[in-house]
Amino acid sequence: MADVKQFIFFDFEMLCSNKGMPFEDMEAIRLGAVKYNIETEDIEFFDRYIQPTKRVSLSRFCTELTGIKDTDLVGASNFKNVFEDFLTWIGGIKKSRFFSWSTSDLSRLKIDAVKHEISLATIKKIEQRYVDFQAIFTKRVSKNNVSVENGLALYNLQFEGKKHNPMYDAYNTLRIYLSFLNEPVQSDFIMIKQFILEEVPQNIKEINAVLRKAIQKDLHIFAEELNEMYKMKDAVKIIKRTQRIVKKYENILINRSGLFSEENSFYVGLLVDFYHNLLLCYNEHLEYSSKIIILDESTLYPLNQLSLKRG
Repeated sequence: MADVKQFIFFDFEMLCSNKGMPFEDMEAIRLGAVKYNIETEDIEFFDRYIQPTKRVSLSRFCTELTGIKDTDLVGASNFKNVFEDFLTWIGGIKKSRFFSWSTSDLSRLKIDAVKHEISLATIKKIEQRYVDFQAIFTKRVSKNNVSVENGLALYNLQFEGKKHNPMYDAYNTLRIYLSFLNEPVQSDFIMIKQFILEEVPQNIKEINAVLRKAIQKDLHIFAEELNEMYKMKDAVKIIKRTQRIVKKYENILINRSGLFSEENSFYVGLLVDFYHNLLLCYNEHLEYSSKIIILDESTLYPLNQLSLKRG
């Protein structure tokens, strides 16, 4: 794959109804995007209305939600022509990485591309270079799915431009991405508050001391539950419990910011290792239709190391 030279953030506005409608029928009626040059940091904009194949008046609900009026679609090009202009504006799929705030925009692109007989090879190239940034942001920073506006707020940023304009939605998604990419310390501060601590100390040494206590507390409760596990049905509960603890702390292992101590990273690394060993052990017992589960020494090794480290 060619070196990435630019980021393309894109967003669709679609047909909608307060009575609900199948996603397949929610044709794109506006495409907005921004192009970010990685080297120069220049930003270019793209904004086009799209004439849907079903030429019916927009509902009041759809107009209020999207800000799009019937008059905006009069004379608009169809999806195929707008997409061709979009590709020309991009200037090269192979040098681009594509982003959107959730996969619904990629799904819309794929469905409408089929409807308008656009080359599936072209769509496949975009899909291969596509990133669901909302999923990454949820996993690494926010814990829960948040709106673009709320994602900005986590960095103390205000939405710029007109809301429900897909071009500005794409632009503000880019702003969140650049904050996430270029401000790892702030991103990890947000992550700690969202995933682990309600109040986050400002001193790095104090942060790690509080984190260490939180990890040890969770592990102590978890170890007590583990001691009582011997049935497979109990193992399911323990696996879910372990998964929740891993999700809570696993971002510490990435440590882009340098905030986290080696000790805390070591704790979390052992916890993750134990989780994977536990899953493997469970699946092996499940394969043989076992009613009970016996954790062997290799499975328990990471957890025993945690106990030794605490001691």
